[in-house]
Amino acid sequence: MTIDSTISAILEADTWAKRIHQIRLVPQRHGTGEHGTIYAAIARALYMPHLAPDFAYIHEAPFYEPAHFFQAYEAADRLTAGFTRVAEADLVDAISRYPGTLLVFRTLLGLTKEEFAHSSVLAGGPAELQPLSSSQIDTMERVPSVAEPHPAAAPTSRAARQAVVAARTIVEVMNGDLFGEAPPGLRSKQDKPDTANGWESVRKFAAGGVPLKVFLHQRHYGGAFRQVLDATSARRGDLIEDAVETLFTEHGIGFVRTGSHNQADIAARFEVRVTPAPDFVVFDRRDDSLKAMLECKGTNNGGTARDKALRFNRLRDESIRLGGVPLIAVLSGIGWTRINDALGPVVRDTDGRVFTLSTLNSMLEVAPFPSLVEEAM
Repeated sequence: MTIDSTISAILEADTWAKRIHQIRLVPQRHGTGEHGTIYAAIARALYMPHLAPDFAYIHEAPFYEPAHFFQAYEAADRLTAGFTRVAEADLVDAISRYPGTLLVFRTLLGLTKEEFAHSSVLAGGPAELQPLSSSQIDTMERVPSVAEPHPAAAPTSRAARQAVVAARTIVEVMNGDLFGEAPPGLRSKQDKPDTANGWESVRKFAAGGVPLKVFLHQRHYGGAFRQVLDATSARRGDLIEDAVETLFTEHGIGFVRTGSHNQADIAARFEVRVTPAPDFVVFDRRDDSLKAMLECKGTNNGGTARDKALRFNRLRDESIRLGGVPLIAVLSGIGWTRINDALGPVVRDTDGRVFTLSTLNSMLEVAPFPSLVEEAM
């Protein structure tokens, strides 16, 4: 049988069962030297079109949305009279009355929460001020806006002490006193348009606005949506798994979603020895027998997709050891458009049982799911 005829037979299969059957015949019909060409052609024609560009979206994160930041900015602007009252005592008063203004001042400095926390160690040390931790900074910055500023905190209160060390850190960084001159070949993070001349630059942009070219350059510097993407990385990582769990739950399919807490249980209950265990194990509720293994992988980077494809090879070996338990892949991200050494091998190792978020419901047409859904109904 020729390569073209094999590819045609797979592409023309009118059901998932027939497609999987034809893919499983590839090793019998062709030598290993021809496998890569076949699997790549199948992957390109049948699977790549369904890979959604999930880089086009970000999760909602209220802390990073305009409403929260704008409220903090308006309070900072009001309490400092348009950034004209910015002596240490003025900033202590502003942060004490509205801790959320720290978000604005920290963003002006171009420091992450962790960087600002370490800066507070340097700034507060000589005066034996208690430094801020990144968690304390986060708590302060998440204080919601209020119609009127809070009353000034009592001088001995914890809020007042935090405001003092925060204000001193801001002043020393803005004045260039905390870090000193940048070594040769480096530049200070304060050497940017809105702080290049200290508070004078801040007032200029606050009053006159930021030119679009400056705004876009700063986005270019920082990476578009970098902060919110980092902050929601866990949610992005769970996106595929959550969709699979919802599908299984809605159709009464027996499954276990694995994690660090139940690795030993998976091995003892189903004799799955590969570590870590696959993201999901599917079982028959009637006799608790293992029916399928499912792995979710998302990436927008081709090199990462290639590396993640190796995971399916290991799972394939475990599938064979367990007597041919079906191995299923649910993929997301344009990284999988890397065909020859990423998507193609996954198609090979799963016998074509590859799905995306847009084709997830079709997974129920593939064994063992039809019988498991019928049993649940």
